Amino acid sequence: MYLFTASKIVKQFSDHLALDHVTINVPEGSIYGLLGPNGAGKTTLLRIINQITAPDEGELFFSGRTLNPGDLASIGYLPEERGLYKKMKVGEQALYLAQLKGMSKADAMVKLKHWFTKFEIQAWWNKKVEELSKGMQQKVQFVTTILHEPKLLIFDEPFSGFDPINASLLKNEILEMKKAGATIIFSTHDMGSVEELCDYITLINKSRTILEGGVHDIKMNNKSNLFEIGFTGDPARVYEKLDGHCQVVDRHAERASQYVKIKADKNVSANDMLSLVLPVAEVTSFNEVIPTMNEIFIKVVEAQNQR
Repeated sequence: MYLFTASKIVKQFSDHLALDHVTINVPEGSIYGLLGPNGAGKTTLLRIINQITAPDEGELFFSGRTLNPGDLASIGYLPEERGLYKKMKVGEQALYLAQLKGMSKADAMVKLKHWFTKFEIQAWWNKKVEELSKGMQQKVQFVTTILHEPKLLIFDEPFSGFDPINASLLKNEILEMKKAGATIIFSTHDMGSVEELCDYITLINKSRTILEGGVHDIKMNNKSNLFEIGFTGDPARVYEKLDGHCQVVDRHAERASQYVKIKADKNVSANDMLSLVLPVAEVTSFNEVIPTMNEIFIKVVEAQNQR
């Protein structure tokens, strides 16, 4: 079941077409990555989902019905451009934002105490926002975004400005929220985060969808019959055996082992390659090389740009 659907969304700004019939279907309880180069239209789509701006064409559905203004209470949005009031005290502002989302002051205080303790930021409660570093401000805004436990969480570049330790902290919290039943959409340029977190993605380029689906399926569909064999023995004999069946892409040595990366012919199976190498060397490892999301991103975007 889809918790959220944006169907055939079109958005035009003056002479710029920001979105050209873009569709995303976000399964309930999933983490959905919205990917694309700068200017592709990702943030425009997120702003449309949050009803900050309206589409020129297309439909939006939430929990199986048309999205309406009342659904904003069930959505948490962390924009890329953070928006805390710099002159307000942290605690005062966190309470204010929680009450805007419909929480009582008492409930907000209980949950804020929990999150401020968890993130070890209790000492910031009476500080003004402008006294905090950018990373500290982002932690506070992350807490205010998730505090009312919305069904749908939307993060635009949530790890921007964080050091690796705090980025890892946020990733763990996002995974925990998914386990608790939240549905999450996030936009990022960090393909490593996509590998770690996302179940599904849509890749937008030049305002159009150019790739979509499950992360695992996309990676499997973009395999190129590439393998890496680790072995001990005479490399010349191994390469002689592989000659005519595979193309050697890379080779290197580590301590006593040799490693060769090969692109096999379409009619050559993994078993075929092993049967060629085993008589002349001891195989220490054998792995199919699966492309990373970063490699797929670059390949697909460059292919579209060359059309």
